[in-house]
Formats: sequence, structure tokens, C-alpha cells
Amino acid sequence: MFIAFALVGQAQVVEPVHWSEVREGDSVRVTAVIDEGWHMTLISINDSIIGAEYSGTYNYTIHHPLSTIHTIRYNACDDHMCTAPETYIIESPMGAAGISESPERPAEGDPTAQRSLWTIFLLGLLGGLMAIFTPCVWPIIPMTVSFFLKQQSFSPKGGPSAQRSFRALPGLSGAAGLYGLSIIIIYVGLGLLITVLFGASALNALSTNAIVNLFFFALLVVFALSFFGLFEITLPSSWSTKLDSKARSTSGFLSILLMAFTLVIVSFSCTGPIIGTLLVEAAGRSLLAPAVGMLGFAIALALPFSLFAMFPAWMKRLPKSGEWMTSFKVCLAFVELALSLKFLSVADLAYGWGILPRWLFFVLWSACFLGLGVYLLLRLRKTSSVAGKITAAVIGVASMLFSVYSAQGIFGRPVHAVAAFAPPMEVEGRDMFTDYDEGLRYAQQEHKDVLLDFSGYGCVNCRKMEANVIADEEVQAVLQDYVLITLYVDSRQDDNGNGIEDGVEYSRLQRERFGSNAQPYWVRLSSKGEQVGSPLGFTSSKAEFIDWLNN
Repeated sequence: MFIAFALVGQAQVVEPVHWSEVREGDSVRVTAVIDEGWHMTLISINDSIIGAEYSGTYNYTIHHPLSTIHTIRYNACDDHMCTAPETYIIESPMGAAGISESPERPAEGDPTAQRSLWTIFLLGLLGGLMAIFTPCVWPIIPMTVSFFLKQQSFSPKGGPSAQRSFRALPGLSGAAGLYGLSIIIIYVGLGLLITVLFGASALNALSTNAIVNLFFFALLVVFALSFFGLFEITLPSSWSTKLDSKARSTSGFLSILLMAFTLVIVSFSCTGPIIGTLLVEAAGRSLLAPAVGMLGFAIALALPFSLFAMFPAWMKRLPKSGEWMTSFKVCLAFVELALSLKFLSVADLAYGWGILPRWLFFVLWSACFLGLGVYLLLRLRKTSSVAGKITAAVIGVASMLFSVYSAQGIFGRPVHAVAAFAPPMEVEGRDMFTDYDEGLRYAQQEHKDVLLDFSGYGCVNCRKMEANVIADEEVQAVLQDYVLITLYVDSRQDDNGNGIEDGVEYSRLQRERFGSNAQPYWVRLSSKGEQVGSPLGFTSSKAEFIDWLNN
């Protein structure tokens, strides 16, 4: 997440965040002024994860100093690049016992924040549409519409219950619209509740934090097992019983709201995993991301209930409930298993555990989609309708082809469609290092030039360049003349044993010696460590990269 939107490297230091301090008595007020068009991600304060985004200005005040030094770790992004993480140190003869913040949230015109929220909204819509076709939701659609039609068929003379149920509601269309609105209110409220309970800090703590990523990995695996049918994630049945009873004894909008709550509880075993996956994806986006994601989910989920209640004749065209809904749940389970690998990989790479190398990642990734394809093809015998057979066959074959395509990664080949999820490619060749001093010593012994690659585990464009350019055979042939040293500026490891993360050291090296803090960033050095020629940022052209190496 530190440099996920890096697009180009520049041969100059980018400093979009400007810090200043004002000391008043026993307090120190620190202000960060952020350039227009940029936003700052506050990663941590004194090693406590923050993760919030700011544009404009950010203020940090230290009260009643004691004897500690405060450190603020941050990075900044605009539409084209992200800077590497940096640390601002408040060197005070005395530290702080209390902290107050008066930040300004991202401005409404911040394009990065807007894109992020739009992405989450669209993911929410997709999740809601998928939830409709699960066996916990689909059968409820005709039941709900029948309830509305039954109540609407009663005249005021038909009894007090009819009057009580829909009193002050504008007919069937109005009741259906309010029912859909109730569903939206409930799910958006859930998103806001998540933010209030856990706060922006916890929701934005993804980055390369091992605990957070391992938790998300385990969560998605649990969701997948639930969809496989090993168990059901359900809420107490007494809740739905009480709400249903309450809905029948109340009137007006409250009655419909309680009906919507009943739907949410009854369908939770199917919608819960989808909602959980959506909230996991929303984590780290922004403060409003959970609510925006739930808005998209609720709109998609509420739409069929409202439309079919308004136009009940459409109900005749709906396919009947059946085994196809169970198949749909199992398909989602395979996809969630594959997505869970991303979070395990991030933690593994940042801390250097080595439990999920690139080849094993693609073994498991390919197995998920191979399993999906085999499952669907085996279901053909139990599918009676022609349309169902065709759908299962097409999706099954497509999944198996995607599995074969992904399997290229097992053998170290580029897999462009999965580059953003997978671990970095290991460039072939004998002269490869991830430690600067070690690589430089080897280059001096072998009298070979050095190719310095400043990269990041979270750098999407680094993965693109590795897959599209570095893995090319012509480029590989040229690289044999170099000692390749890849330095990950977001590494959480401490290979030197000096108490400083490798990523901090490499980020400082790039910034102070080579005058840049964006990745990917390539530098040529002589065997003595002297810079040769101009550096190179991101490029998708292998010809440009080869020309740069040869000049």
C-alpha cells in the first residue's frame, strides 16, 4: 500500500510534504503542508499504526514534554507516483505525555481518494449482485413479493391488520421502494458502525503489517470453507423470529424496516462472507470506504426486491430455485480461497518468512481455478436445463484455461493478469542480490558493473515491469553482463542486525545518494560503486530498457 500507485520514477527528489515546528512553552506544534494534487498517508506515529490519509495540512501537537523523541512515518501519492516511506523526527530536549491531533481530511477534489471510493462502490455492487444468486437470498425474493401482494390485496374493510401493516404508505410501489430503502439504510449503517468501532487507524492498517494480513488471510479462508458447506455462519434464529413477529404487529415504515432486518439476518449465512470480503478490501482505502462499499452492496441487493414488488408479473420469468444456487456458492468459495493468498503473500514477503515462495503461490492459485473448472464440469450431469449446462461448461472451461495460464508462474514465467497479486518475479541469472553491500562486494570481485533496482513489495508498476520487460529473453541476455541488486524500500526485515529495517536504509540510500524517492527506479553503477549515466524510471518498453542499458 506504501507505493501501490507508483507510475514513474524521476531523477530528482520529490518532496510534496513540507514540515515545520512551532514551540510554545512546553508544547510543540508540528505542521505538514501537503502540495496541491498530493495526499499524505500517515503510516505510524512512534510505531503505532495510523494509516489515515490527509491532503492540505496535517497538525500534530505535543503537550507537557517529558524525555522521548517522536517519529512520524509517512509517504505521499499523486496521480502518477508514490514516494517511498519517510520518517520525520521531532528532536526535542523533551518528549510528550499527551497527543492531540487536528487533521484535515482529504479534500473533496482529491482524485486518488475519489477513485478509491468509486472502486469500493463498484466492488460493493458486484458483491450485492452475487449475493442475489445465493440460496439464502434468491428464494426470499418471491416470498417477499408475495407478502407485499397479499397485504396490498386487502381493502381497508378487510380488517385492522391490513390497515395497520400499510397505513400511510403510498400503495404497492411505495411499500416496495421503502423496503429497498430500508435494506440500504441497514447495510450502510453496518459500514459506518465498523468504522466507528474500529476507527480509521485499524481499517487502514493493512500496509505490510503481518498480523493484519494474516488475520485477513484466515478470515477469507473461513468464508470460503463456509461457502463450501463445511459449516454455516449464521445469526441466532431467535433474532429473525422476534423481528418477524414485531414487523407484523407494527405499522408504517417501522414495519417494513423490521422486515428488511429479518431479511438481513435470515440471509446472513450467504451474505456474511461476501460482506466480510468487501470490508477486507475496503480496509486501507479511506475512512468512508466501508460505508461506500456497503452502499453499493445494498443497492444491488435491494434492487430485485423493489422491482419485482413493483412489477410482480416479472416473477414468472425468474428461474426457479435449485442446485444451481449451491453451485454458485461453491464457485465463490474457490475465488475467495485464491484471493486469500494475496494477504498471506504480503506478510510473508515483508517479513521474509519464506513460507509462500512465488512457485508455491502459483501452485495454490492455479489449483483454486482448476478445482473450480473441474467442479463445474462435473456438475454438468446433474444440470437439467440447456442454459445451465452451457453456462457451467463455458465458465468451467474458462476457469481451467485460466488455471493453465496461471501455472506459468510456477516455472518463473510472467503472468501478467496476476502480477498485482503475486510475489515478485525472480529474474534469472547467477549474479542477483537483495543486499546492497553484499552485491557491491561481489561486483568488485568479478569486475562487473552493477544494476541497482529500487523496488517495493507493494509496487504494482514494479511487478508490471518485471513481467513485461525484465523477464524478456533479450533483456535477460543483456542482464548477464550485470550484477543485479534489488532493494525493497518497504521491507520490514533487519538483515544487518542494526535495529533498522532494511526498507528504511534502502529508501534513505535512494533519496540521499541518487536524489529520488519513487519506484521502480533503476541505476547503473561501475564495479567500484560509481554511478554510470542517467537513472531510469518505469517503462513498459523492452527496447527502451535495452537502449538504456547499452548507452
